[in-house]
Amino acid sequence: MKIAIANDHAAVSEKNAVAKTLEELGHQVLNFGTDTLDSTDYPDYAAKVGQAVNQGHADLGILLCGTGIGMSIAANKIKGIRAALCHSEETAEKSREHNDANVLCCGARVLDLSVIQAIVKKFISSEFSGGRHQRRVQKMMAFEADL
Repeated sequence: MKIAIANDHAAVSEKNAVAKTLEELGHQVLNFGTDTLDSTDYPDYAAKVGQAVNQGHADLGILLCGTGIGMSIAANKIKGIRAALCHSEETAEKSREHNDANVLCCGARVLDLSVIQAIVKKFISSEFSGGRHQRRVQKMMAFEADL
């Protein structure tokens, strides 16, 4: 699987650790940065990952910042993106199963790296259930056309 990943200055080491884990699991990682601790603007990185997923260059995306909140808000502004802010394996699993989330957002300042790693593994290994959830996802995605 191709996975686009990015972060702001608050999550450089976490992004690098997650990217390494994904590669060890056999996934191709598209790293959109940042790789420095210099202050950056998280919307820039959310846009890069969101566009990579939306344009089919990546199957899924992962965004990391201090809390994950800013990244999730920014990513959800991109057409076709369903970004989920997850804080547990269960929320990661349900975001994929019920909401067909295609971008995972986590907070490096509010979650331990081991928890982030577990969330990432659950997110990438879970699949959309379809069925009654398909109708709901279609309704959400129709909002894009109405706005």
